[in-house]
Amino acid sequence: MELKTCEECGRTFAAENGRTLCKRCFDKKIDNDFKLVRDYLYDHPGADIKEVADETGVDEAVILKLLKQDRIEVVEEANTLLRCEKCGKSIKSGRLCDDCKKMDTMKQMRDVRDQMKENLDKSQEANKNSVTYHSR
Repeated sequence: MELKTCEECGRTFAAENGRTLCKRCFDKKIDNDFKLVRDYLYDHPGADIKEVADETGVDEAVILKLLKQDRIEVVEEANTLLRCEKCGKSIKSGRLCDDCKKMDTMKQMRDVRDQMKENLDKSQEANKNSVTYHSR
């Protein structure tokens, strides 16, 4: 990591991924971008991503990031911009469709169950092989 001076406030910060703003200024910029996009979409609910980007000055990548973070969502099917990262189904916000979220949750639960069973089996095997001595 290299040290850089924030373009916005002038503070020195440890730069990651080529950022030119410190975390505080970056977060403030994202919040301002969110408000611009949210307000524009409130007044223009059928707008597509290109129109929103052109009219607000917010980069399309930032708008997609806001969608993936569930901060905004697409309200009309024709304007669906996102696809589920697992199955490719159109989604309005986030990273996964409802079906894939459920499947992920079930897989996590199975993994936890399997790990618990494995730990129990190991514990029982260890107890079986141990010898206990009692004094008289």
